[in-house]
Amino acid sequence: MRYLSFTDPSGVERAGVLSADGRVRAVGDTPRAAGDPSPMRAAIMAAGSPGIEADGPEFALDDIAWLPAIPDPSKVVAAPVNYRDHQAEMSQDAHIDALGVFLKAPSSVLAHGGVVRLPYDDRRFDQEGEFAAVIGRTASHVSAADALDHVFGYTSLLDMTMRGGEDRSTRKSFDTFTPVGPTIVTRDEVEDIDALELSLWVNGTLRQRADLADLIWGLPELISYASSVMTLLPGDVVTTGTPAGVGQVFDGDRIELEITGLDRLAVSVSAVGAVPCPTRGANLGPRPPETLTPVFPR
Repeated sequence: MRYLSFTDPSGVERAGVLSADGRVRAVGDTPRAAGDPSPMRAAIMAAGSPGIEADGPEFALDDIAWLPAIPDPSKVVAAPVNYRDHQAEMSQDAHIDALGVFLKAPSSVLAHGGVVRLPYDDRRFDQEGEFAAVIGRTASHVSAADALDHVFGYTSLLDMTMRGGEDRSTRKSFDTFTPVGPTIVTRDEVEDIDALELSLWVNGTLRQRADLADLIWGLPELISYASSVMTLLPGDVVTTGTPAGVGQVFDGDRIELEITGLDRLAVSVSAVGAVPCPTRGANLGPRPPETLTPVFPR
């Protein structure tokens, strides 16, 4: 099944199932009360129980407004330098097995069709396309062999990044810097993660293409390690890192990410309201190449 978060024409936030004919059937019809988890996170928490079928009102896809696939994860766990080609393009001595994981602010999530807002006019910002998992069952110290049993589904994610010497969690946690979605495809519909291919375009030009089989730490190993550091809760997002081909984005750009079997995620970029950066890390930290690597034919 393909789950999505949305607001209906009356402005009510809902979780729903996207059908093959483009209709959206809501999961339940109970309004969200203040302080409740999002309808999507509530649905994920209840996913192992009877009665979680989409039995609410139906809407046309054109009549709803997209929300981030999971609007309120308790955390977004991210993998630094998890492809060797990205390690090479960034001239990094270390990769994930020496770096561990880092966190992105949950408030940085953005919906499909949203606008990534660049906060500063004097810093470089890059796109990074990634394959991500949404946790379905609480995971603490799980083995790699059991890790995928704790996954609800898979989604596409953009790890937007400011380059510089500031901590990763700062450079990657600005509001709108984690587009995620548009849908969550349940685990039963994705048989072999290693067979998936990731492709990312900016303004129609292919920048990133990778096989998920090339991950240094595959998703099971990543979830296992992350769960040994912190308890993963239903609705948390674990994202697997980006391959080579990261590149600078600018005001007016359009970014599209597609992963085999998942729905295409698309966002635009705006620098409206950008101001000078108050920190001084611009010339520090890992330095991406000035030209894209690899360079794909147009």
